Amino acid sequence: MNPIPEYMNRLTRRQFFGGAGLAMGGLALHWLAPRAGAAGVAGNPLDARVFPPRPGFPHFAPTAKRIIYLHMNGGPSQLDTFDYKPALQERFDQELPDSIRLGQRITTMTSGQKRFPVAPSLFQFARHGQSGAWVSELLPWTAKLVDDLAIVRTVHTTAINHDPACTFLMTGSEIPGKASLGAWISYGLGSENNDLPAFVVLTPRRSSKGLAQPLYTRMWGSGFLPGSYNGVALRAQGDPVLFLKSPPGMDRSTRRAMLDSLASLNHHAHARHGDPDTLTRVAQYEMAFRMQTSVPELTDFADESPATLDLYGPEVKEPGTVAASCLLARRLVERDVRVVQICHRGWDQHGNLPAEIRLQCRDVDQPCYALITDLKQRGLLDDTLVIWAGEFGRTVYSQGTLSKTNYGRDHHPRCSSVWLAGGGVKPGIVYGETDDFSYNIARDPVSIHDLNATLLHCLGIDHAKFAFKSQGLDQRLTGVEPAHVIKGILV
Repeated sequence: MNPIPEYMNRLTRRQFFGGAGLAMGGLALHWLAPRAGAAGVAGNPLDARVFPPRPGFPHFAPTAKRIIYLHMNGGPSQLDTFDYKPALQERFDQELPDSIRLGQRITTMTSGQKRFPVAPSLFQFARHGQSGAWVSELLPWTAKLVDDLAIVRTVHTTAINHDPACTFLMTGSEIPGKASLGAWISYGLGSENNDLPAFVVLTPRRSSKGLAQPLYTRMWGSGFLPGSYNGVALRAQGDPVLFLKSPPGMDRSTRRAMLDSLASLNHHAHARHGDPDTLTRVAQYEMAFRMQTSVPELTDFADESPATLDLYGPEVKEPGTVAASCLLARRLVERDVRVVQICHRGWDQHGNLPAEIRLQCRDVDQPCYALITDLKQRGLLDDTLVIWAGEFGRTVYSQGTLSKTNYGRDHHPRCSSVWLAGGGVKPGIVYGETDDFSYNIARDPVSIHDLNATLLHCLGIDHAKFAFKSQGLDQRLTGVEPAHVIKGILV
């Protein structure tokens, strides 16, 4: 049964004239107010964009036009992936020296332990590529990439627990309510694609059954920025976007007419009350309308070659996997989406780390390799910045029982390893050095603010000049304390 003809058949005379009167009023407002499809002033080609750049942006010539952020939520162990410490094998089960810990705070999960026994990595490391970078056996595909990567071993943070650490990583503040990195970038630089959001978030499933921290929407929220710069999360299962299809009986021309009338009413309301959220709603309705055609095409991999699908691995055809998400990320940046964020949960390995980290690395290893390789083959890596990072690292001492075949690691904010590729990043280097226990930084520390300042720099943004007035303050992604671009990892 088609609901619209059925409704019309049941319509009374009184209902018809009542509805017609409202419709005529909306039609009059429609011609008096600005059209929703007009994103700006006629005559300026930039104003034809749904998400135009801010005036004066970028501040200087960028080396990257877009960014893919691979967030390993939970905190990967640097000791078992990229920070090789062979001398620890001789210290198995020995107490972590006080001269190393220096009384630094630890979480309540291990503060009650009577001992802090050193737990060397169970996994073998080897040098790879011309750069000779050390990479764990857990990441054989990533190891093939080392000559394209800048591996940074000395990223440190101020937060010791997941929620504030993830919030800090993505917004530059442990306090909720601030704008996320992706929102800042899309606000400053906009997007060249009018049919897809400027900032898209993917949350693939995981193979590990261990601890998985929740993904708070503040990690891709717009905070104090206009709501239209929120990241749009595509679902990992089922339809990528709920209610993407029109209901039965609603064709595209009817929906277009309805949205035009609704936009007229909203513009009229904005003229009266000046509420910026009103215009945000107009922009969201328009984007949802465009996504009805752009998203199905985006998520249909039928036009990908067998060679490309093989590159990403056997799980690429399963929606919601990391492999499918990485291929989707390439398709998004290929369509000029400004920011893509992939959040993979399950890296919080307080116990049973060897078994759990194997599964996590298997999830991401080949897909990340494929993403970089695919971007490179298509000429997209030169102007696409890719980063792989967690919110903090893991402790060298074991949490709970330590054995030759099993251990766990607690949160460790003092140092973690991340890698970057493309978009002006110097390939084939290892930056920074930790002490013999991967506990403290020995050389070239990198703060979260330094890391974010560097990402913005690659995109042509001077972080010190990028501010938004909120609550009487000039808010910045990189805070008020000095932040420094990591010039040692840039070409």
